[in-house]
Amino acid sequence: MERLVSRAGAYGTDGNWLDLGLMGRAGQVGDMVVKSAGMVDLMRLLGRLSAHRTTVLIHGESGTGKELVARAVWNLRREPRGPFVTFNCSNLIETLAESQLFGHVKGAFTDAREDSQGYFRAAEGGVLFLDEVGEMPMALQAKLLRAVEYCEVQPLGSARTFKVDVQIVAATNRDLRKAVKEGRFRGDLFYRLNVASVVVPPLRERLEAIDALVSLYAERCNRQFGVSVRFISRRAMERLLAYEWPGNVRELEHAIRCALLLSDSDRIDLDDLPRDVLVAQLPPKPGVAEAVASSAQPLGAGPALAPEPVRPAPSSLSALSHARGNRQRAARILGVSRTTLYRMLMRYGLESFGREDDDRCAPRAAGLRLVKA
Repeated sequence: MERLVSRAGAYGTDGNWLDLGLMGRAGQVGDMVVKSAGMVDLMRLLGRLSAHRTTVLIHGESGTGKELVARAVWNLRREPRGPFVTFNCSNLIETLAESQLFGHVKGAFTDAREDSQGYFRAAEGGVLFLDEVGEMPMALQAKLLRAVEYCEVQPLGSARTFKVDVQIVAATNRDLRKAVKEGRFRGDLFYRLNVASVVVPPLRERLEAIDALVSLYAERCNRQFGVSVRFISRRAMERLLAYEWPGNVRELEHAIRCALLLSDSDRIDLDDLPRDVLVAQLPPKPGVAEAVASSAQPLGAGPALAPEPVRPAPSSLSALSHARGNRQRAARILGVSRTTLYRMLMRYGLESFGREDDDRCAPRAAGLRLVKA
């Protein structure tokens, strides 16, 4: 594919482009994209939890969107909601953290020139989100335990306690059970926080969401930077789908932001992607990225648009043959979810190929629209 030479210049004749505005945005809930089976299960769980104001502990790798999940807990509450207040435990100053959480009275310490209610009382009637709670110092954990257990706080320098009506939602990217065994986290606090446990899957386990996320982030960056990037090349999209995303959705958003800034036209090509994405060694999944990137039905309106010929999906068929038609086993061979494999087959009209006895769900194919330059 020839590189774009100018904003108004010509494109290579073999350049297939995906329209960012027409990418599948089905399943978007606020800034969350709910397209994979794992995220559907997660939202179903959050829907059940919304009927109760129980403490929730969210587990997930860094960058998976744990705060978005916490906000979903808050948004799904049925009764009138109080505020959503975030307290980041990873960058707190230990000498000030107690005052920040529980408040203080005037004169409690040198710079206490007036009373402060603290984060707990500021979140009255709503949600207090304790981000990266695994980083909290042990001394503060004991005081947090009392606040969570008895629903009351005592401001620094005061003999008075205050009852608080706050739902606690905490998040961590650490294994807190291991931290408890190693003496780095209080076991009693862990069990108080872990009343309802939620796990956010990493991006590499929900590749179905990448098209919608790319569209969402491109739209956001277009508004922020005052540009109008409308297309992404097939080869750039294939690279995004094949990359492992150790930084998860946060890294993907950064990659799209970088690509928009580097693009000298209304299109994102492979060379516009960040260097980390370009030089990374890709996992041995031949054909998977191409099959997922080809997820749209052809868009055939207008003289500049041409249908994309349907090609077989050799990697999918080979895996199914090796697995003797068992789709679940074939998905494991390819290193993708069963949902992704089914969508790959649907996109090539091969959904009847293989045994269906292990297919408990048959998702509809969401469309990337192909644009032929």
